[in-house]
Amino acid sequence: MTVEAPRTPMSQQEESVLKKVVTAYTYVAVWIALSGAVIMYNKYLLAYRGFPYPITLTMWCVCMRLGTCSSVLRWPIGLVKSGKVQAISMDRDTYVRAIVPIGACYAITLWVGNAAYLYLSIAFIQMLKALMPVAVFTVGCLFKTDKFNWSTMLNMGLVTLGVAVASYGELNFNIVGVMFQLGSIFSESIRLVMVQILLQSRGLKLNPVTTLYFVAPCCFCFLLIPFFALEAGKLAADPNLDLNPFIFITNALAAFGLNMAVFLLIGKTSALTMNIAGVVKDWMLIGLSVWMFKSAVSGLNLFGYFIAFLAVCWYNYRKLQAMQQQAAGNLQPVKSDAQLSERTPLKSVDEEK
Repeated sequence: MTVEAPRTPMSQQEESVLKKVVTAYTYVAVWIALSGAVIMYNKYLLAYRGFPYPITLTMWCVCMRLGTCSSVLRWPIGLVKSGKVQAISMDRDTYVRAIVPIGACYAITLWVGNAAYLYLSIAFIQMLKALMPVAVFTVGCLFKTDKFNWSTMLNMGLVTLGVAVASYGELNFNIVGVMFQLGSIFSESIRLVMVQILLQSRGLKLNPVTTLYFVAPCCFCFLLIPFFALEAGKLAADPNLDLNPFIFITNALAAFGLNMAVFLLIGKTSALTMNIAGVVKDWMLIGLSVWMFKSAVSGLNLFGYFIAFLAVCWYNYRKLQAMQQQAAGNLQPVKSDAQLSERTPLKSVDEEK
């Protein structure tokens, strides 16, 4: 007869750690779900529901995000009053010199990124997005925020090679859609570098919610120019226009929820975890695109993307190693995963589209 040893109750410290882990991975799961939902939703609206107006959709989402950001930050027990977000004052000169250029890039990124859904499958768009580190590194070297080195350049060359192979194997290749998506990637890389140059140099640290609060108004104004030039007349003359309030409101709320998910994730999980989660999301979206929208994906597509995927993973690993070495070189204790994540952007705005 065997007697089981009595189970010792979990200590408060263990319970606290377990709670933090469960909370962090719950936020990661929510982020993956909302990010995927926004992308699938936009593809459905633009390409399948008969609403081929990417500028209008972008303006609507930006407007709704501004409204919800203002509410969350200010009314009546908002993040600022509750102390969860530090109030940031910004003078006119800083806004004009720093925020307005970032808002212009933000507008271009969202507009042309959404326009790509009219021509390309979600699966192929996700493959093209693997070029983001290449664009950021190239622009960073041009603006002297990154140091050029041949090992990183070789890494970027492998990413580019993988995307080129995937593009060659694309069964429904469309040059217009590819140019739109590449334009979105290039504009977003400029925006990320400008954030580093214009905001960090002035000591401004904006989280995803406060960033939208400041950037959304000028972004909306920039979008008015192509809207009146390209879409306003077509929109007014469209006899089959169906503006279902439920669909458009839920679309905008999902986009805002994505920003809130990123806000909640800051400091609660590691940059490595977020990179892995991003990879899971990308592969999930490729699968959903094939399943829901019957996107055609060839073996050469997947082979090329796999090359790019491995190269991006290696780049992220080297980047995290460099961060840890820098922390050790400054005679600081090794950063925790949560602290490391605060020094690495979780995701670019391209995930919001």
